[in-house]
Parts: sequence; C-alpha cells; structure tokens
Amino acid sequence: MGAECRYEVAQAAYVKLALHALKHPSAAVNGLLVGRLVEPSSTPAVVSVVDAVPLSHHPHHLPLLPTLELALTIVEDHFATQGEGLAVVGYYHANPRRDDADLPPVAKRVGDHIFRYFPRSAVLLVDNKKMEEAVKGKSREPVVQLYTRDSSKSWRQAGSDGSSQLALKEPSTNVVLADHVTTKKWEKIVDFDDHLDDISRDWLNPGLLD
Repeated sequence: MGAECRYEVAQAAYVKLALHALKHPSAAVNGLLVGRLVEPSSTPAVVSVVDAVPLSHHPHHLPLLPTLELALTIVEDHFATQGEGLAVVGYYHANPRRDDADLPPVAKRVGDHIFRYFPRSAVLLVDNKKMEEAVKGKSREPVVQLYTRDSSKSWRQAGSDGSSQLALKEPSTNVVLADHVTTKKWEKIVDFDDHLDDISRDWLNPGLLD
C-alpha cells in the first residue's frame, strides 16, 4: 500500500529526527513518526508526518518488543488525547556508520510491527552523507530515504531516491536544521531511553525548536 502514498514531512518531525542522529553519531538511533492520513481519497493518498518521537541510541540496540509496545502505547495514548487524529505512521532509523546506507533488519521488523496498525506506514533511513552536506548548508535535499512495504511484504526504497513520494513541507527545512546545529540544539534532545533513565526528562521535547 505504501507505493500508493505520498509522504509529506513537517519541519518539526524532520529536524527532531536529524538532531537525534547528530547527538549520537556512533550509535544506531531510532524513533517513531507521528502523523495522519490527510487525503485518503486522492491519488496518490497523502500521509502527513507532523512529529517525531526519539526512542533509543545504543550502538547495537535492537528494540525489544515489550519496550516497543510500551513506547507505542504511550505515544499513541498521548496523541489520541490531542483530538487531532494523530497516530504513529512510521519509524525512522540512523545507522552508526557513515557509509552504511542499508536498511537493517531491525528497522524492517519495527516497520512490520507498525504496519499492522497503520497499513500506509513508512520507514525513513537517515543518509549520513547527505546529513553532512545539509548541516553545512550545502544541500536542500532530504537527508532521509523513504522505504515502503510492497505487496510481497518487503521494504523497498521508493523509486531511485524516493523523491517523487517524499517531500519536505517547508522548502527551507535544511536551512533551519543547519541553524539548530550551529547553536548545538542537538545536545538538548531527549529520547525514550533518556526518559526511562530519568522520568523528569520529557520525550516530547517541548520547547526544543523554539
């Protein structure tokens, strides 16, 4: 079903996932994408990704199903109370190695899990090389690759680079990201691991991008 969708990523979601990856450059980082299906009857349908929830940052971390289920439940419950029709619509992942551009098995497994709840889910893989260019202000291309699940239940990169199905809602998003990197905003981002270690740290990251 993913091939029938276009994915529009809001600035807040994009910058959060990028800052999460930048904070832990030697670790595998991952998180949840929050959004809604905004134009289900259009061709293609449009999924709007409005926020990102950072999950973990361990070098060889494999999200355990109970931990993932807990995170999904907490995130879903929180956004359900907002009354805006938001839900978990996907997952993002960044590999620890700069030259590793392959979607790892763990990302596929988490994607499959989310797919059960949202059949138009997406997986975004951070492209570490494109990230380097973006934070230097040298590129406006998305620093993520879009993967969707095909009819054979395999996760495949959308098109040659996913550009036809993936768009940044605000064209200047990479400029904003570079500004946040200059002010070391990545130091302040909190993920679910941090929250479980110290519950006073808010995984919603309120005020992070103000």
